[in-house]
Amino acid sequence: MWPTWVKATASTTATTGATCRSPTFSSPTLKDIQALLGDDPHQPLSCPALRRVLHRARLASSALRALRSAFASAAPSSDPLDRRRHGLVLYFTSLRIVRRTFEDCRVVRSILRGLRVAVDERDLSMDSRFLAELQVALGCRQPTLPQLFLAGRCLGGAEEIRLLHESGELKALVDGIASLPPSASDCEACSGVRFVLCASCSGSHKRYSEKTGGYRTCGECNENGLVRCPNCFAAPL
Repeated sequence: MWPTWVKATASTTATTGATCRSPTFSSPTLKDIQALLGDDPHQPLSCPALRRVLHRARLASSALRALRSAFASAAPSSDPLDRRRHGLVLYFTSLRIVRRTFEDCRVVRSILRGLRVAVDERDLSMDSRFLAELQVALGCRQPTLPQLFLAGRCLGGAEEIRLLHESGELKALVDGIASLPPSASDCEACSGVRFVLCASCSGSHKRYSEKTGGYRTCGECNENGLVRCPNCFAAPL
């Protein structure tokens, strides 16, 4: 009637005389409970297991407080899109390494220029810091290009912008954005590239320091020795 393995287990247990014993734990006393509820973290506890649990809980609590303070200190500079200044922000690339990506970026730029609205164009191939901004804004390590943001909200990539433009919704969304100046695409300083050589280091990304008697990294430009064009970004968009 019973399976063979049940009979074998029962007979083996009866033969060996093995019994199941529950591990012994020392129960916390009233003093332990009062110590937990108290404010003194150095109050001794009589239960060893309770001491270990309390120690781990305190470590976890201190780690969470440290993380919370770190995030709070980084909060003021965590908005890469600068919503107060920029209405439209376009992340794109001018490199032709990936033809499909380059064509998508070109189409979106043409659509926005046809609407005659001011756009903060951020070319990832000119400044690698734009990639870090886009990663934070989208929450992913490998974002696709282009990406258009309006007042800090992502409108999408090339396909989404193309559909919004064809339906007329994009024009309604950008209504109220500052108009594009007539000479914005023909800037005499940057020729529409939006970047110029750094005047402090002449594009070398290094400056001579009299204190150290050597060269140090220029802090006013990016790794390519470029700064954003002062004529294109002189006034808030």
